[in-house]
Amino acid sequence: MLYLFLCRLFRRSSATSDSNDDEMSTVTEAADTSCSFYGTPEVDNVKFKRITTKEQEERDWAAEVSDEIMYRQPESTDAELQRDEVLFRQPESTHLGDCPICFLPLEIDPYKSTLQSCCSKVICKGCRRANKLRGVNKNLHHTCLMCRQPKPRSDKEVNMYSMKRVAANDPVAIQERGKKHYYDGHYRGAFEYFTKAAELGDVDSIYLLSLLYRDGRGVEKNEDKEWYQLEEAAIAGHVVARFTLAHNEKERCGRTDRAVKHLIIAVNLGCDYSMEALKQCHTNGEVDDDKFTAALHAHQTAVDAMKSPQREEQANFERSLEEWFCADK
Repeated sequence: MLYLFLCRLFRRSSATSDSNDDEMSTVTEAADTSCSFYGTPEVDNVKFKRITTKEQEERDWAAEVSDEIMYRQPESTDAELQRDEVLFRQPESTHLGDCPICFLPLEIDPYKSTLQSCCSKVICKGCRRANKLRGVNKNLHHTCLMCRQPKPRSDKEVNMYSMKRVAANDPVAIQERGKKHYYDGHYRGAFEYFTKAAELGDVDSIYLLSLLYRDGRGVEKNEDKEWYQLEEAAIAGHVVARFTLAHNEKERCGRTDRAVKHLIIAVNLGCDYSMEALKQCHTNGEVDDDKFTAALHAHQTAVDAMKSPQREEQANFERSLEEWFCADK
């Protein structure tokens, strides 16, 4: 029985092998026929081409170029390039301008200048101190250096002067009313006052509008309008707006090269905290030695131009008062 089973198994495997050979021969014949039909060499005569190292390098280069084109950032348009040309142009001075009395540049620190509520003019504290001393020495009433109005003696008089200037469309007075609304929590009113003052050319109001758009106070949050207002203020010489742009470019967008450009412009105008930020960039290797040295000299020149003996006297007087109050505590 075992012998018969093995004989049958052998016959079945032989038949299967023959049928497979027939199928393979059929497939080979079909392949030969198709190759001869399309005018290509037969399968047995095909010689595979070996790819050389140079050809492989060319293929790799083509793949890299394709990937670069696919993932490349869109190039700046002509309008964006023109905008950057205006944005990164060095202003001649800050938006504060000069003191109308001594004709020296007003210092960036707002506490070193004073606003005359009667005429909305900003003068340096050095000139205000000189005017006070003149009044004391000659026994004169303290009046405004610009309009010669008597000094207001109460908040009611200050408010009266302010409303007169607002009625006259004075942008500085309108901005001050906007600040009052802002500090009182009336953000919508502040937005309206700042918008009107900005339309009249007040640069501080343009910067303050960017803060409202950033925080969504009195108006819907809008990052595009926030950036636009910051750029407009920076173009006009607002160093705080310029410093804010530098911070946003580096921290929010990762564009260090643009941040350094903003800082250098602010430093050239005499901004101290921009100078500190630029020093940190220099330490990190983000600005070269030549640009840093040039900015350092320009900063010192701008700071020296803001100095005067009267301003130094006022600074020493305020410093002595501060030491006196601290000693009492």
